[in-house]
Amino acid sequence: MSFSLDEYLAELAPLINLDCGTRTPAGVARVAELMAEKYLSLGWQVQRHQFAAECGPCLEITNAPGASHYDVMLVGHMDTVFPEGTAARRPLRIEGEQGFGPGVSDMKSGLLSTFHALKGLTPDLLARLRILVCCNSDEELGSPWSKEWLIDKARQSGCVLVAEAARPDGSLISARKGNAKYRLRFHGRAAHAGSALAQGVSAITEFARWALAINELVNFETGTTLNVGTVQGGTGVNVVPDFVEAMVDLRFWSNEEAELIDHRFAFMANNPFLAGSRVEVERLGFKPAMVPNEDSRALMALVERAGVAEEITFNWLAAGGGSDANFTAAAGVPSLDGFGPMGGGFHSEDEFLQLDSIGPRIRLLRRVLRELAESRPA
Repeated sequence: MSFSLDEYLAELAPLINLDCGTRTPAGVARVAELMAEKYLSLGWQVQRHQFAAECGPCLEITNAPGASHYDVMLVGHMDTVFPEGTAARRPLRIEGEQGFGPGVSDMKSGLLSTFHALKGLTPDLLARLRILVCCNSDEELGSPWSKEWLIDKARQSGCVLVAEAARPDGSLISARKGNAKYRLRFHGRAAHAGSALAQGVSAITEFARWALAINELVNFETGTTLNVGTVQGGTGVNVVPDFVEAMVDLRFWSNEEAELIDHRFAFMANNPFLAGSRVEVERLGFKPAMVPNEDSRALMALVERAGVAEEITFNWLAAGGGSDANFTAAAGVPSLDGFGPMGGGFHSEDEFLQLDSIGPRIRLLRRVLRELAESRPA
């Protein structure tokens, strides 16, 4: 099937040139409307799910309405991290071999390329492959409202392919670190630092002991890292501080280690260092690590065969950041990521899309789907 870059970019522009940050549900809804129109034009079934008023709708799209099991689930998110006004300030622009704009590679091009890969499948192949496409609207917040839906649909699928951007060197993603965010609140007892120091309980001292203990939990050998990123507390230099709030970032390859740290935080909160202090621990989000299993490695081999057939070379990357593939992989479903065009600079004004990768990556994804169809028992 022939590919026109000019036509592709003309389709991409409306997806870029509107504000669709996660907290801009009307903009995300417009992206959903544009994507729904495309799939409806192919005769596919499109269902909308509104999981929360705070976010836009999610799309559930399939060529096999009523199916209880799908051969493959394709995943993409419609939201970005950018505030309102960004699209007007820096709409899609083309400079040489790169495209720039909010969400151009994270991941509007992934959404559009998934559609084009499916659009190019032949009727006989579509008859052999039950495909599910899930487009969610809250991924940039960690998919708090859509993740259970994604996990449920993944469990009904033979495998999951996520169309986040391939890396600038062409790498696909076979593994992703898990991550969690913690809010820690330390409560002490205020007192005058000069005349009543002994009557006070310093929330800052309790926090300082925690900060040192948290640093001791870092394990570079296993990849478990913690960072106390922000701290706020105290009211004056002559007052024993009665409150501190700190934010902690946790990254990990081992889900088991992450749970041990969660239990450790709970134990520390119940056993504060200073008598009279009180500590609250709140885990704000949790994304499990995406680690390949035997089924994932078999899927990787299939993708590699597709790459050879299309004469597209790539490596596999273990990425530090997370995606919805973390959730589907942790559910036990073979999951791979990075099937969008190549790009980088995510979440910044330097975000870019490598234009010469668009056509080849559409062909690669289409070939993967063909390999999946041919690998099914007759």
